Amino acid sequence: MKIAITGATGQLGRLAIEKLKERTEKENLIALVRNTEKAKDLGIETRLFDYAKPEILADSLQGIDSLFLISSSEIGQRETQHKNVINAAKEAGVKWIVYTSLLHASTSDMALAPEHVATEKALQESGLNFTILRNGWYTENYAGSIPGSIQAGAFIGSAESGKISSATREDYAEAAAVVLTTEGHENKIYELAGDIAYTLSDLAAEVSKQIGKEIPYVNLSEADFTAALVKIGLPEGFAQILADSDAKAAHGALFSDDKTLSKLLNRPTTPLAEVVKKFTK
Repeated sequence: MKIAITGATGQLGRLAIEKLKERTEKENLIALVRNTEKAKDLGIETRLFDYAKPEILADSLQGIDSLFLISSSEIGQRETQHKNVINAAKEAGVKWIVYTSLLHASTSDMALAPEHVATEKALQESGLNFTILRNGWYTENYAGSIPGSIQAGAFIGSAESGKISSATREDYAEAAAVVLTTEGHENKIYELAGDIAYTLSDLAAEVSKQIGKEIPYVNLSEADFTAALVKIGLPEGFAQILADSDAKAAHGALFSDDKTLSKLLNRPTTPLAEVVKKFTK
């Protein structure tokens, strides 16, 4: 069975390929990428693939049985791009699409949700078998700010005391590999989240504990957090998305006590302390 992975040179794509190599022969795997030069180190067959170029997609999907569709990074263009891929998959005879969506997508009020909901609807109406992996937040989304927070002397955000059930990219990548290589997952929707929820105050406390220095969490308004992110160099649109996600987390958008992820992994999800340790070395 041939499994193709979109966005194969991205952070999640690379991890998914490594996890898939542990579960199937590399000859069964095909990397779909915009730049084949960047994919040479993956060690598997590569094909040119660009969500925004529908004219090339069906040819690149020939002979593919299962497609791991990692959501596009181009916020605002995702609905169109994902539909391009779904239509091409139908044309090429792909049998099954596994898609990375958003935790609680159908009920979430996060700004990221509508494009995922539209993609889920397109999959459900496509006539293809599908599996929707509603991934929660990546722990790295917050952990990546740890070095800067240590330097600044405070961890900032706008999530108040909202609980966040994040997991690592590796956790989500491994879950995708499990789904793609085992039976019984077709036409199901999985809410995927970390086992242990935490607040940003908890995260700041863990950082403080590991470095032996007090790094408090300072809660900002959504507007002030957006401005702070722009000030450190993030594009305004992306800063607004991150601040919106934080503000919605204050009201439970990134919380789940569903243990489906750890059940798929057959192990606990990666503890927060372990991730913090990597970012405080």
